[in-house]
Amino acid sequence: MTAQTISADPQVGDPREAGIAVEDAFGRASTGPLAGLVIADFSRVLAGPYCTMLLADLGATVIKVEGPLGDETRAWKPPVRDGESTYYLSINRNKRSIALDFADPQDLAAAQDIASRADVLIENFKPGGLERFGLDYGTVSATNPEIVYASITGFGTAGGATLPGYDLLVQAHSGLMSLTGAPETPAFRSGVAVFDVMTGLHAAIGVLAALKDRSDSGKGQRIEVNLMSSALSGMVNQTAGYLLSGSVPGRMGNEHPSIYPYEPFPTADGDIIIAIGNDRQFRVLCNVLGAPELAEDPRFATAHSRSINRAELRPLLVQLLSQHGAAEWFSILTDARLPSAPINDVADGIRFAEQIGLDPVVSVGDGDGSLPGVRNPITFSRTPASYDLVPPGLDADRDPIMTWLHQPR
Repeated sequence: MTAQTISADPQVGDPREAGIAVEDAFGRASTGPLAGLVIADFSRVLAGPYCTMLLADLGATVIKVEGPLGDETRAWKPPVRDGESTYYLSINRNKRSIALDFADPQDLAAAQDIASRADVLIENFKPGGLERFGLDYGTVSATNPEIVYASITGFGTAGGATLPGYDLLVQAHSGLMSLTGAPETPAFRSGVAVFDVMTGLHAAIGVLAALKDRSDSGKGQRIEVNLMSSALSGMVNQTAGYLLSGSVPGRMGNEHPSIYPYEPFPTADGDIIIAIGNDRQFRVLCNVLGAPELAEDPRFATAHSRSINRAELRPLLVQLLSQHGAAEWFSILTDARLPSAPINDVADGIRFAEQIGLDPVVSVGDGDGSLPGVRNPITFSRTPASYDLVPPGLDADRDPIMTWLHQPR
């Protein structure tokens, strides 16, 4: 079933234990924990491709099946890198691409063959959209009973099956936009498609859990995730706050509904974030600011009292913070082990991650054609992620994929 060409010798054990990479049928060698697994990626845009990229980083062989026009994100510009959409490039490394027209019998047969050979299939077609092509779970699992088949939708397969699954719509439906912005502003969307990303992560968790079950039971199964359910789960304290208390949260700008101070504050030359989570931290903050008496004031002595009296506390903190600039306060507060941060742009954020040793930028591919990318956020002590393949051009791997399909199973 897999594309693996170097397998574990029972006398030697896992070749990766000896530092030997597992090479797939397309020549990619990996020591990653998913080396040898084949993933048929019938997804597009963000949630599915983000999921499959993370799994590809960890060694899985990902075959990206695209329509004749390719993944929509190939056309989402600007920004661009050498004419290519950076949106597409951001979520499609370490994959192989084949463009298949399901209206063409030969292309459809190739798609079905890929599904029949895969360990995992991930798709985000409209519910029921793959049935007429024989690529639905029931049909695929009939010939490939060990398949782990993950379906990603916007609103599930019941009453929301006909709704288009765009992240922005889910931000609106779920209530997230009602929480984003200041009380006097309109509702805002998040600056990132947060629920697409969350759903991609949930899909990856489901795939890995199903693979673990398969290793025990020998049986595959279908996984279903949707953006709306991921949204309600991912809004954690806000959704739980409503369910447990009946309180409907609203927009509070940068403030936190339950703790204070926990927002940006002006300084002599710019804003700084201060995030105080408990009474001990507040006492230390008051000492650093030169106003220890604030920590003894009954209005501010406890987390609950600070939260309900924030309108009285804020101007006092603003006045004290006006003594220094944001950079100086960040240094002072950090030395006191108090949670604080400047408000960076994205470039500053990457530079900060570099300064603290996170090595956030990796080189994807080799030689002159390599591209910078963001490091996979998971670190393994024995089986590290790898970044071998730049995001593929449309149909770039048709020949090797078709050759693989004609090889004996």
